[in-house]
Amino acid sequence: MTTGVADPGQVSGGARPGDPRPGRARRGLIPHVTPSPALARAGKLTARIGGPALLVTYLSLLVILPVAALVTNAFSGGWSTFWAAVSSPESVSALQLTLALSAIVAVVNSIAGLAIAWVLVRDDFRGKALISAVIDLPFALPTVVAGLTLLALYGPSSPFHVNLAGTRLGVAAALLFVTLPFCVRSVQPVLAELDAEIEEAAASLGATHRQVLLRVVLPSLLPSALAGAGLAFARAVGEFGSIVLISGNLPFKTQVASSWIYDLFQNDELPQASAVSIVLVLIALIVLVAIGWARRRFDITEQV
Repeated sequence: MTTGVADPGQVSGGARPGDPRPGRARRGLIPHVTPSPALARAGKLTARIGGPALLVTYLSLLVILPVAALVTNAFSGGWSTFWAAVSSPESVSALQLTLALSAIVAVVNSIAGLAIAWVLVRDDFRGKALISAVIDLPFALPTVVAGLTLLALYGPSSPFHVNLAGTRLGVAAALLFVTLPFCVRSVQPVLAELDAEIEEAAASLGATHRQVLLRVVLPSLLPSALAGAGLAFARAVGEFGSIVLISGNLPFKTQVASSWIYDLFQNDELPQASAVSIVLVLIALIVLVAIGWARRRFDITEQV
């Protein structure tokens, strides 16, 4: 009876005679180790928990803990001290001016940002790259440099003989300068991805250019325009560096909330400064949440 001889490579897991890679197991002969179900479940659980845990830790260190410390300082003297700080005539005047100018700036820059984004996306001209870089300049400049630049252009020594120093119009000009990129860059990528064939189809069906703009283009850009307006408003509410030089920090005239907070801090009134800061944080948070809700509501309406 003939007895079969097993392949040496299969028996020992080594190389076949004549294998060009002696001393190594042939590919496919090394057994595959399958992790146990418990170990697999533990790995998945770690992956699920690790991401949120890292996110919460990071946000706690950078946002939650500083805000908690701010709240603690604001209420260190009790509710009466907090209310006295935020309801003082100086605080009320500064908050009213801040909110009014921030709202106006957000609306103006939303319209201007939409027009600028349209030109950058739909038109080709010489110097387009330079203009696009100039729009992002407020992102790169320190805010105090922006304020110094505006003071040189629209201050007492203005080459245009336009003196806006110490006026609310000068504060508005500074806020317009620092918030414009938010409105442009929020709309520009959405406009670039907008299908031009839809506009052409609407025009072929008899729609005028105005109807195409109002009924086709603007509804598609409205969510991103709202996002840009919200970011511009939030930035304007907390702006300080570009304002402090050109505004003159005149109480009841050009003093915004951030400047008033700085004055309180300089006078060693930290609880009062923290109280006014809490009001600014709440206002910015409410505006951002409201705009986020409006964007989601608009998206749902569009889908329906």
